[in-house]
Amino acid sequence: MASLRAYWRFLVVLKGFFPLLFAWTRDRNRFLLFGRSRSVDSETRVERAETLLETLLTLGPTFIKLGQLLSTRPDIVPPEYVDVLSSLQDEVPPADWAEAKEVLEGELGPVEETFESFDTEAISGASLGQVYRAVHDGEQVAVKVRRPGIVPLVNADLRVIRWSLPIIVYFVDQSSSFSLSNLAEEFSQTMRQEMDYGRERAMLEEIRTNFDDNPNIRIPDAHIDASGDAVLTMEYLPGTKINDIDELDAKGIDRTELATRLQRIYLQMIIDDGVFHADPHPGNLAVDDEGAIIFYDFGMSGRVDPFIQEKIVDFYVAIAEQDTDAILDALTEMGTLSPEADRQVMGQVMELAIEDARGEDIEQYRVQQIIEQVEGTIYEFPLRLPRNLALVLRVATVVEGVCVTLDPDFDFISVATDYLREEGYREQTARRIAEEAGKQVQETASALVTVPGKLDRVLTGIEGENLSVNINVEDGNDVFRDLALRLILGIFVAAGVLSAALIYAFGQDWRVSVGILAVTAPLVLALWRSFRRKRAIRATPQFTRQSMRQRDGD
Repeated sequence: MASLRAYWRFLVVLKGFFPLLFAWTRDRNRFLLFGRSRSVDSETRVERAETLLETLLTLGPTFIKLGQLLSTRPDIVPPEYVDVLSSLQDEVPPADWAEAKEVLEGELGPVEETFESFDTEAISGASLGQVYRAVHDGEQVAVKVRRPGIVPLVNADLRVIRWSLPIIVYFVDQSSSFSLSNLAEEFSQTMRQEMDYGRERAMLEEIRTNFDDNPNIRIPDAHIDASGDAVLTMEYLPGTKINDIDELDAKGIDRTELATRLQRIYLQMIIDDGVFHADPHPGNLAVDDEGAIIFYDFGMSGRVDPFIQEKIVDFYVAIAEQDTDAILDALTEMGTLSPEADRQVMGQVMELAIEDARGEDIEQYRVQQIIEQVEGTIYEFPLRLPRNLALVLRVATVVEGVCVTLDPDFDFISVATDYLREEGYREQTARRIAEEAGKQVQETASALVTVPGKLDRVLTGIEGENLSVNINVEDGNDVFRDLALRLILGIFVAAGVLSAALIYAFGQDWRVSVGILAVTAPLVLALWRSFRRKRAIRATPQFTRQSMRQRDGD
């Protein structure tokens, strides 16, 4: 039954995306199967992004979440798509109370026995769940209930996305396909985690414990005896939405100081604690009357492993010191920047980004110059997002938007620099770099002693003609297969043309010649297309004792 549902959803999704797939196919080949590629201007991209937005809304909860994730991934989609998809809100009308009640009672038993009172009007509705107000153990609580029937629908949609990935990869360049594959894995894991309210409760409690001694942040306390895998009951904490500027000003709250505290909270989560709230959009952030920041909805949350934490610190320290080489080194070590990237161009981009983050005025001609160097779109950069960094990027992007809303002149770099200095990270980084430099000096000194002897042995082998070089050919792009295919196609085409010419020349029925040429024509087209694909092979020289012994044996 689940498979049939997935097959049906696949057809529905394919129908929804068909106009875009058709357009993207023509971008690669003007006449679908052949022809030159087409260039697409910014206005056309915006129109297509709006079509994609409508398609995602039509396809339902899973694809709304997918669109939200794509809006934070400039390494996969052009900026026009990022801008349009950023408007995608995860707000849908709540399901009928009767259906939600079945989920609630299936998890906790009769509502009347668990809660003293329960307001059946949902106070918010999202694609995966909806929230109600109630009273439990004499305390006002918020009850989050999983949307009825959402689990089989999401499971079917995730299978559809997995099946569709090879088709989608066809339309993107090689640099984007890396991030796209990681996106599919990350999205599948994130969706399943968001539907597991038991995991959300555990993450909420862990993050809450990390900030127990911080009065500037409030995280609701979970009611374990009224929670389960499909229901989460939490302390009800009302507040002003963090982007309600007029209300914050009326309460006399310093918005610059508020933005500073928000960024410092996330720096602690990511750099110090290694566990963080990963969905900081304005709907999940509020401010109480004393100015403390309230966090809601821990369904999307993540962890950062120690290695990535260390590299993020290196990245921030390099930004604070405006050391573009160190920035690029940190990005490369994290796996975010390809080692083959043009460091000069990427260095200019980083300088521009630092100036923009500091709120400095940037000359328009510089922006235009860099844009022309990178062909106008960030998704064509050699940037990639490994799975463990995708949520961190989402957090950085969304928090930046919230902070700029609070204070248009907010200086992210200054706040991060102060935090790193106060926590001693800059000194730790300098000490670690010094230690690594010391090790390199020791290794260099050792090499000065050992290398001459080894080099002398190699030169002796060359002089005695006793050196063998083995070339290991890496044909990841199937170049040899293409060469063989071209050879076979060439033989058949030549045979077909020659046969048709001979039959016609010797006065046989001309229709036979035409028939042979008709059969040969598709082979000619296939041969022509094979020559349009540009591929390359790599050869890696290997000097091995085994190859030398094999040569001696021969």
